[in-house]
Amino acid sequence: MRVFDAHCHIYPAKIAQKAAAATAAFYDNLGKTYDGTVQTLFAEGEGIERFLVQSVATKPEQVRHINEFIAAEAAQFPKRLYGFGALHPESETLTEDIAHLRELGLHGVKLHPDIQRFRLDSKACFALCEQCEGVLPLLLHTGDRRYSFSNPEQLLPLLRRFPKLTVIAAHFGGYSVWDEAARQLAGRFENLWVDCSSSFFAMDDGHAKELIAAYGAERVLFGTDYPMWNPAQELKRFLDLHLPQRDEENILYDNAARLFGFDAEENAKC
Repeated sequence: MRVFDAHCHIYPAKIAQKAAAATAAFYDNLGKTYDGTVQTLFAEGEGIERFLVQSVATKPEQVRHINEFIAAEAAQFPKRLYGFGALHPESETLTEDIAHLRELGLHGVKLHPDIQRFRLDSKACFALCEQCEGVLPLLLHTGDRRYSFSNPEQLLPLLRRFPKLTVIAAHFGGYSVWDEAARQLAGRFENLWVDCSSSFFAMDDGHAKELIAAYGAERVLFGTDYPMWNPAQELKRFLDLHLPQRDEENILYDNAARLFGFDAEENAKC
């Protein structure tokens, strides 16, 4: 069984514990927070072959440092890590940031509107999406009933405006608004995928299966949201759903392989 974890945060060792704790506090200290280092990710990720790793730039001036760190970690462990970079919509050097991200060999962009404090339907976000459309996939934190930055009503205009922009909406498209998100998003957009990270803790197996069925197993990526959650335990939670084998294979690995083309890249190197 091949497993790709499509949602992990990592940090440099000297700030990892503090950064992980800050994110945990933002989410009321759900779950058991780990230290956010690559070494702990590998230690706690038994059974997972490869991890999509990223971090969030809370300020524009953090973008380059974060991207250089993610790229260096991915280069050190090329068979285990698949790197996405950070961007900030308020950066005055957005075009240069994107060029630098691509030069580093990063494969996509992670945005967290709730932490970065911008709306997905804002002018600044649209300017970023315009430069990424057809070039870089976006992994978006989506949803939170406490805020109005990344809920379906902010995501829908983005999806409509940029039909060729690959969007992965984390947390089944709407953290804490899972059902509302599925009603508004599922089955409507060819450019939309979702991941299942930071969701299983809040629902029973039947609810999780309903969300997977709504979006379609071919549109769901497995993700754990390390360091908030233990990757191996999240994998067990997923396997305990006892989905049909083909659905499991799609969600755990094949959807990501098709979406990102990393198997094709590996074959080309052989």
